[in-house]
Amino acid sequence: MSKPLRVCMVLEGSYPFITGGVAAWVQDIIQGLPEVEFSLLTLSPQEHQQLRYTLPPNVKEHVDLVLSDAPRKKAGVRPGKRSIAAVLQFHQQMFESKTVNFNAIIGAPKRIEELDNGLLRDIHLWNLLVQSNLRKNPAYPFSDYFWAWQSSHRLLFNTLQARAPEADIYHAISTGFAGLASLVASRKHNKPFLLTEHGLYHKEREIEIRKADFVRGYQRDMWINIYNNLSKICYQSADVVTALFEENRQKQIELGADPAKCLVIPNGIDIERFSSVERKKKPGFHVGLVGRIVSIKDVKTYIAVAKIVLEQIPEATFYAIGPTDEEPEYYRECLAMVESFHIQDRFIFTGRQNVLEYYAFLDLMLLTSVREAQPLVILEGWVAGVPCISTKVGNAPEMLDYDERFLAPSKDPEKLAKNVMYVYQHPDLMKEINERNKQKAIRLYNKKDLIQRYRELYAQLGPEQWKSHDGEAT
Repeated sequence: MSKPLRVCMVLEGSYPFITGGVAAWVQDIIQGLPEVEFSLLTLSPQEHQQLRYTLPPNVKEHVDLVLSDAPRKKAGVRPGKRSIAAVLQFHQQMFESKTVNFNAIIGAPKRIEELDNGLLRDIHLWNLLVQSNLRKNPAYPFSDYFWAWQSSHRLLFNTLQARAPEADIYHAISTGFAGLASLVASRKHNKPFLLTEHGLYHKEREIEIRKADFVRGYQRDMWINIYNNLSKICYQSADVVTALFEENRQKQIELGADPAKCLVIPNGIDIERFSSVERKKKPGFHVGLVGRIVSIKDVKTYIAVAKIVLEQIPEATFYAIGPTDEEPEYYRECLAMVESFHIQDRFIFTGRQNVLEYYAFLDLMLLTSVREAQPLVILEGWVAGVPCISTKVGNAPEMLDYDERFLAPSKDPEKLAKNVMYVYQHPDLMKEINERNKQKAIRLYNKKDLIQRYRELYAQLGPEQWKSHDGEAT
């Protein structure tokens, strides 16, 4: 084939700057499809971030857009009539849950300054802002509403102006601003738009917004409305939408995705790698949490579980296995919590490690996250021979067969500790259960199957010469 297929992956706040499940998934897809060329368009909160992954040789281009710092002039340039009409139409359609006319908004603006402060030099757009304030913000000063409106809409406008590399397929790894940038690029270049979701972006952002004390009521509603509408636009516009499991697929359909275009493609792991672990029992009882030391993993609940269990199993040892540098303040709080419980001799923060060395002797894995999609660590543990207990997040309940012996609500250390005690007290039964789980992981969650599904999907969406008679890449 004379010209390789080119896929532009569009990512927000993830690969290649942040480690974790989604970023590892992206690296696996790119490395697993060496015959495909990839470009990256990354949307970042700040410039000059350190790469956390070595980009594979088939990554041919990387464009990083810092959303909050796109070029602008202080006063802005007075927008043209087509820009004004397009922005007014876009705003009305988006915030009234109507189908957005992207052709108008993509084709109208010629200078980025038109989509910033310059908008407010037009009386129609200024009146739109004033009227919105009167409807939604009568109890607060207009200045508060103005700056909240500007900060939220600036991200939208900057995303609309993102210059994505040319590609045969635009593949967004979430909705939100990455999904919007991918959709705009696909319309501009007349190429397919593929949307993959691991979690549900708008739900994750809503949780964060509702927890933020500094976001006032009307600001909270504005941000939630923006994220919900961005997801609706992406679901309704994508040529194909993939989810990790059926429950999330149904939620995508509820927000407007065409059921005929929605696929479930589960996560996968390297079966050979994790099944190669040679188990070596150590004295005592060893429990591990594998993941970044960040708030969504709720390591503090894990520490509370350790405190409860150690009162009943003094010989137990708990390990927090993962990098500690992503949320340094949270890590410091976790250290202080361990010290306040006086369990620092039985609780170890290992930092970044080769997890295979720990899977070789762990008696149990504990997942205390408040948010997950389809946790890979559960699958890794099963194949390596380690049973798992999890909070009821994402697809974990289905993976664990809705078995209450191995599930607990988020932030419930007492129930989690009770489950840990059950595993400790039933070692022979756990061997039987884990062998069944291992076979299930091998059958349903093989990374080779995942990569092949995306190979076929890219071939289906790509140029005609990439389509073979059986629908696979030639």
